[in-house]
Order: sequence, then structure tokens, then C-alpha cells
Amino acid sequence: MTQDKIFEALASSPRRQILAFLSERELSAGDIAARFDMSAPAVSRHLSVLVNAGLISSERRGQFVVYKLVPDHLGNTLTQFAFEICPIGGPLKRESRRARKAIG
Repeated sequence: MTQDKIFEALASSPRRQILAFLSERELSAGDIAARFDMSAPAVSRHLSVLVNAGLISSERRGQFVVYKLVPDHLGNTLTQFAFEICPIGGPLKRESRRARKAIG
């Protein structure tokens, strides 16, 4: 069931952190792995769970796969609200926003 997949995805702190970091910009799996202290296979597993829950989408661009939030997903709407006050998610969201602005 879709709701079960969403709750399973959101039950993991690393996945919530990834969602917060993706909240302001698209990133490749390598960019995500570089930000967090996780191996590439661990990041890949977390991204797979998030994609299967419908919280993020992926798109191949050349040799990279780029991940981004699914903006019209109710789960993302609720987590974005929570990230504003979350002591872990809030700083990641702001870091992502600053990086997006620095890129242009």
C-alpha cells in the first residue's frame, strides 16, 4: 500500500535528511553521498526507498542520475513544513537553499 511505503520511507532519519537536502535543489547520488557520511550503496538504497514511496523522482542526465522532490506529493508538503522547525532538517534545508543560490 502506498501509505505504508511513505511511512516506511519517512521512518528513517537518513532518508528524512536526504529529503531535507533535496528540498531546494536537484542532486546526483554522488552529491548526496558526498554530503552525508554514507557509502554510495547505502545512499542508493535510501534513494530507492524514497523513489518507491513516490517522494522523489529520478532522471538520467548523461552519465548521472539526478534526484528531486516530487513537489505535489502530500507527504513532501508535510515534511517541508516540519523541516522548518526540525533541528536537523531545518539546517540541511537552509544549506541546500544557500547552495542553490550560490550556483545561480
